[in-house]
Amino acid sequence: MVRIVLAPDSFKESLTSTEVCHALEAGVRRVWPHAVCRTLPMADGGEGSVAALVSSGRFHEVKVAAHDSLMRPREALIAWNPEERIALVEVAQACGLEWVAPADRDIWTASSFGVGECLNAAVDMGARQVILGLGGSATGDAGCGMLSALGVSMWSSDGRVDARCPADLRAVERIDVTGVSTLWAGIDVIAATDVLNPLTGPRGATRVFGPQKGAAEEDLLVLDRLHDRFAQVCATEVGRDVREQAGAGAAGGIGFAALSVLGARVVPGVEVVAEQIGLADALEEADVVFTGEGSVDAQTAMGKAPWGVLRAARTAGVPVVVFAGRVGRGADELLRQGATAVLPVVPGPVGLAEALAEARTNLGAAAENACRLMGAGAGIMRGS
Repeated sequence: MVRIVLAPDSFKESLTSTEVCHALEAGVRRVWPHAVCRTLPMADGGEGSVAALVSSGRFHEVKVAAHDSLMRPREALIAWNPEERIALVEVAQACGLEWVAPADRDIWTASSFGVGECLNAAVDMGARQVILGLGGSATGDAGCGMLSALGVSMWSSDGRVDARCPADLRAVERIDVTGVSTLWAGIDVIAATDVLNPLTGPRGATRVFGPQKGAAEEDLLVLDRLHDRFAQVCATEVGRDVREQAGAGAAGGIGFAALSVLGARVVPGVEVVAEQIGLADALEEADVVFTGEGSVDAQTAMGKAPWGVLRAARTAGVPVVVFAGRVGRGADELLRQGATAVLPVVPGPVGLAEALAEARTNLGAAAENACRLMGAGAGIMRGS
């Protein structure tokens, strides 16, 4: 009996990771009806991380009242493990770019305040470890909105400042973390991310990610300087300067705020998710692993979910097939790292809209074909 672990990421704008699992399983069962399929939806710390942990059965979903990047009320989701008192807060659940229409994106007014509200909820539940999934944010406020929600006070020469967005950073000259740092000193904070950019400079949060969040060319240098100034203000208060640390530029600088004030440690997001869902244990009895994501290219091997699955499977000695909505330049790096195959799921030249609409059908067909090839290969080996 064939034993398959299905551990894909989502196919963005098309299918969630859970839906990808179901599509792959449908294709498998057309060839091997009695196959044992273990579904483990994956994520890399960004969007879909809450869903991945909840799908594992070790966490359950908690709804939290929060605000999006435009300070509109919304219901965010936290993954909560009450036995181990672990909470995963996904930045994208609160201030995700997906909740803001392109015409409404404004780097100067977008706030991470809602992330702080989710973190407060995690503390109220009694979390002793908080995983902060960094990715997919609509903000570039260096985490000032998040810190404000947590209770960090900010001051100008004229008095206290309500600093929730980048426009407010102009006035901030001093911060006070009294109480906040004491509370969080007893909580293990993990910044889960595949983004290793610093906060400032040519590779910083603003210059690299600002344009997709509504920053005009003339905004980039101005905001970068504001981030640099805010980082110095924070360093003066907390006694450490983390602006150049890898991951500080994640999620518009929310990574910086977590590292600076909450004492977070950066861990690759895919490793965090893999550990929490029990991927290594599932691989111990697997014959093959199916993984994938919407676009597989050079970026995939730099910390994305399929790369993490491949690394874990390689350790376990299990072959891996990677399915891709799009195979881009650099995808062959996964083959060099041990993947058995990288397979495009689109059957021929089609437009993006059609590819997205037919993703479920195409994934099932690709999985079916992969299983038929594996079956044929096994037969050839037996006859050789």
